[in-house]
Amino acid sequence: MQYRPLGRTGIKVSPYCLGAMMFGAIGNADHDDSIRIIHKALDAGINFIDTADMYSHGESEEIVGKALKGRRDNVVLATKCFIPMGQDPNQQGSSRRWIYRAVEDSLRRLQTDYIDLFQMHRPAPDTDIEETLSALTDLMRAGKIRAIGSSTFPVSEIIEAQWVAEKRGLARFRTEQPPYSILHRGIEREVLPALERYGMGALVWSPLAMGMLTGRYRRGAAQPDSTRVAYFPKQMSNENSLDAVEQLIPLAEGAGISLTHMALAFVIAHPGVTSAILGPRTMAQLDDLLAGAQVRLSDELLDAIDAIVPPGTETGPLEANYQPPAIKTASLRRRPPAERAAG
Repeated sequence: MQYRPLGRTGIKVSPYCLGAMMFGAIGNADHDDSIRIIHKALDAGINFIDTADMYSHGESEEIVGKALKGRRDNVVLATKCFIPMGQDPNQQGSSRRWIYRAVEDSLRRLQTDYIDLFQMHRPAPDTDIEETLSALTDLMRAGKIRAIGSSTFPVSEIIEAQWVAEKRGLARFRTEQPPYSILHRGIEREVLPALERYGMGALVWSPLAMGMLTGRYRRGAAQPDSTRVAYFPKQMSNENSLDAVEQLIPLAEGAGISLTHMALAFVIAHPGVTSAILGPRTMAQLDDLLAGAQVRLSDELLDAIDAIVPPGTETGPLEANYQPPAIKTASLRRRPPAERAAG
């Protein structure tokens, strides 16, 4: 496994990051089996693990903590907070109050006294970014976290956070965790260039487009009975995405590789990408993902992919992506009826 710089932090990480979302009740509820998967990933050279407090409501962090006993010093450990962790309205978000509590809870579940990378899971329109960065800066000074990052932030908020950090003398986000795949290339337009401009690492999630780039989802075929179909029906049945998959499959076959391996190699070939987050649920899935570690795509193959899904474009919706308030709330983009006419 080769290693890449995590932005300008000085930390080196593997191009594959083991995502722990599927460890726990929502994926693999067998703790011992999940631990074996983690150990195999580490033995293969992956030194980067990403989890979050909300994955199976803390269970994922508990599994990772158990798996890292005796191996913690050799792992770059990342986790996140923001998503609600209880009914209390203050058990969520990016306030100082919640961040302090969330970090302590994650440290306890992970059985460690420091977190290498602590990330804000989503933007918080109701909270000043200065409030968030100030709390994270104090936690860094206390030695509880080493570096900070964002996840699924729009480019405007990525840049604003950098400006606020510089103006106020606060720690700045060193990484961003955006979605990126052959089918969802929107971040190539502004997000990835902005990350490179500010020396930020990019840990991209959903490099297989929620599973569409495994080849299991085909035009005219019955959709697999999966959690993704239940939660993201529009995305998994999108006609444009399915059309692209049908063109990508023979392209991969012609190159003598699987669609999955081509999709992962495509993502980590971008100079702005640090690591692709892999989210295996089973040992067999991890084995298949690791088998593609040596795949390198030629310029000709990358050109052919560009012809199917042009740079900077999206074939369809990514339902798990962040939706700004003005997109989700109609009243924020509509004047009162009496004010809608020009005259």
